[in-house]
Amino acid sequence: MRLVWQLLAVMAVAFVGGQVVQNVQDNPWLTLALGVGTAVLAVLVHRWVVRRTERRPVTELGRQGAPGALFLGTLLGVGLFTAVIGNIYALGCYEVLGLGSPTGAVGLFGFMAAAAATEELIFRGVLFRIIEERGGTWTALLVTSVLFGAWHLLNPNASVWGAVAIAIEAGTMLGAAYAATRTLWVPIGLHFGWNLAASAIFSTEVSGNDTPQGLLDSTTSGARLITGGDFGPEASLYSVLFCVLTAVVFMWLARRRGHLTPRRGRAERLASPVTTLSLFQPHAEA
Repeated sequence: MRLVWQLLAVMAVAFVGGQVVQNVQDNPWLTLALGVGTAVLAVLVHRWVVRRTERRPVTELGRQGAPGALFLGTLLGVGLFTAVIGNIYALGCYEVLGLGSPTGAVGLFGFMAAAAATEELIFRGVLFRIIEERGGTWTALLVTSVLFGAWHLLNPNASVWGAVAIAIEAGTMLGAAYAATRTLWVPIGLHFGWNLAASAIFSTEVSGNDTPQGLLDSTTSGARLITGGDFGPEASLYSVLFCVLTAVVFMWLARRRGHLTPRRGRAERLASPVTTLSLFQPHAEA
């Protein structure tokens, strides 16, 4: 039941906050305030419901080191998307026409803060963590990646390839970021930084969401496998490449740090003192 209660709590904040933010999109400063407020509220609700249903400190959202982890995640997300758009630009498929809408960028900051926080709390904070307890890290990574990709099929300009790309690149990278660090602040920052760069800075489409214009007035053209088409650069092969490489690094770190959890049955077998060899060893006389 804890899975149900935790999902319901965070999804309620995500739904209500999302509706409120969408209804004030014409006011960028109000969008900023309500978007950031939704992100903060989602974190507080997640902490509360996990404490109530699991009776433990919520270490994955611990306050110590949170600003630094959030900042580093955001920096990595911005850097990764900049690398993607730089390669698309080098092929002549992305062009900057001039200055776009600075106030639009302000509103997108708030909108993307709400989206990143709520989605990471749902997919990594609840689903990944609870699935991992029984199925192990690799199972949790696979299941949540598929679900995360399918979630994006609900977007206005969604496509099957876009959802598959999201599952491969974002689902694995964000899950791996949590596995390596065991804090939700890094994947939240990584998710936010990526979306912020894609929308508020480079003014590209984000996951087929009819994203408003950000800081730059830009346009993309060319092959869909390069630009991502109507879904945006997240459906670009460059995004898949850079994010999968990042996921590999995170999973290497997770293994090096001893953060990979085996399936429960396998873990119990490995921990059991009774082995096939021991069955044939003589027992001491009482």
